[in-house]
Amino acid sequence: MEAVIETNELTKSYNGTKVVDRLNLCVKEGEIFGFLGPNGAGKTTTILMVLGLTEPTSGEVKVYGYDATRQPLKVKRIAGYLPENVGFYEDLTARENLTYITRLNGVKDKQAFAKIDEVLTEVGLLEVANLEVRKFSKGMKQRLGMGAVLVKEPKIAILDEPTTGIDPKGTDQILKLIVKMSREQKITVLLSSHLLYQVQRICDRVGIITKGRMIAQGSVDEIGNKIMEKEQTLLEIQVSKLTPTLLGSIKEIEGVKDVESSGNRFLVKCSQDLREKISRAIVESGALPLQIKTQNYTLEEIYIRYFREG
Repeated sequence: MEAVIETNELTKSYNGTKVVDRLNLCVKEGEIFGFLGPNGAGKTTTILMVLGLTEPTSGEVKVYGYDATRQPLKVKRIAGYLPENVGFYEDLTARENLTYITRLNGVKDKQAFAKIDEVLTEVGLLEVANLEVRKFSKGMKQRLGMGAVLVKEPKIAILDEPTTGIDPKGTDQILKLIVKMSREQKITVLLSSHLLYQVQRICDRVGIITKGRMIAQGSVDEIGNKIMEKEQTLLEIQVSKLTPTLLGSIKEIEGVKDVESSGNRFLVKCSQDLREKISRAIVESGALPLQIKTQNYTLEEIYIRYFREG
């Protein structure tokens, strides 16, 4: 897939302090990319530079080939942005707020009105389209924020903590909307969040940033495999019949550190991937290997390990 957001040694300093430090980020067309890091890691500053809302101290950022520093208006035309604290005119209705946005983007009312109704339906707010936004809940405002992104028909949607402070039902609605944007409308999504289980649920790839630097980037499985290479491989194994003889022969395989068993299943901790040797030992014992798989890391485990190493 083509890279549509690329940063090269992107750096931003405030009063001599580097907030973003030589950041190399790559977001591919059509994917949902999870941008992760603790508060103060540099996520929002990076987003502002991607959108051309603040200039980098050094390095560059390109969005669909446009230089975000030199061509910010071209970037803004193709990008939709939902900030963490979304703001609307509270005394205007949902429909009036979206109408204002379309007029700012030069869309004629006749064309915009049909699009606004379509978007309000998508985000589940058509029935309250004529209600003043001050009467909206936090979740409703976030969904209206998603509507404000969609009404622009962007190529890229940048979402900064879109589910913060929303109840589980509202969160589920937002996540489903994000997936729909990506899969059905082919919008590339950059999702900044600290809610790891949500990111793992919907993101194709992730990038982990700390102190302004990218420390890991790729799919959850790819990043997890890198950790496994550094630490130990965990193999979950199920056999047709587990005997003391079989357990003994597995423990004698070079590289096996520990074996824990229960019924006809056992967990092997080893310094490398020993699936081939363990399979041979199982067959030679007269049993059948029913399942042998590596134990996958959750995104939370990956996140904790990287910061522990840092």
